[in-house]
Amino acid sequence: MYTAHFGLREAPFGITPDTSYFFTSPHAQEALNTLLVAARNGEGFIKITGEVGTGKTLLCRKFMATLGEGFVTAYIPNPYLEPRTLMLALADELEIALDKDVDQHQLLKSITHRLMALAAADKRVLLCLDEAQAIPVESLEALRLLTNLETEKRKLLQIVLFGQPELNRKLALDSIRQLAQRITFHYHLGALTRDDLEYYLAHRLRVAGFTGARLFSRGAVSRLYSASGGIPRLVNILAHKALMLSFGQGKAQVNRRHVNDAASDTIVRKRHVWPWLAAGSLLLAAAGALAWTFIQ
Repeated sequence: MYTAHFGLREAPFGITPDTSYFFTSPHAQEALNTLLVAARNGEGFIKITGEVGTGKTLLCRKFMATLGEGFVTAYIPNPYLEPRTLMLALADELEIALDKDVDQHQLLKSITHRLMALAAADKRVLLCLDEAQAIPVESLEALRLLTNLETEKRKLLQIVLFGQPELNRKLALDSIRQLAQRITFHYHLGALTRDDLEYYLAHRLRVAGFTGARLFSRGAVSRLYSASGGIPRLVNILAHKALMLSFGQGKAQVNRRHVNDAASDTIVRKRHVWPWLAAGSLLLAAAGALAWTFIQ
């Protein structure tokens, strides 16, 4: 790998949502502030939308890590579940012991008792649902009914929906208009700007241990922005490939050509990046060059 070559402790451009790499761009900071204010105000439903790869999952994890001891959080990464299974997933997140053959009435009663016990302990319970555009309409309605649970002072359960823009179309359905009306805080997470990208690259490199001079040339940054559209996940994939190519050539800096070759090796469709991207011929060639270097 190229880490030692560039003086890095670890690869800086992974696509897993590591909160130590959370970058406070204006969009990300505004989204995080919106979440924190809404959560502390006790709002029932909060919504965050963003295109594929804009950092919704990373934002979600950063949000949960920032909340503090006054909150109990539940996280469901794949909510494509029918209502009963979704309730079972919530019960599991809240560490509720259930009988194997628990019926719907006892399930809801157990969840309610647990929420009330946490409220009595002065804890707010917040459920975060990632990929919320995939939630079936019937399950969204079940979640709405759960938010009806409240004391005289506050809701027993707050719900945050993180989803792609398709979530807005689902919420526009007449059958769940009551839920849409309860979303009082929302934010759309946008892409990085050209200026943001400079700071984004520097931030991730610094977290990964880089202490040298400019690693990505200005031409490389310009090409990286035009190729990625500022979508963080795509930036990470292209930057990682460009570093591999630069390393394979024994270079100390990533230039425009490296990024251009990385972009040619990456499937991009309408500025979306697909999760099954694989290294292609260019990276295989770089790997071959590295192997030859080590043999020598």
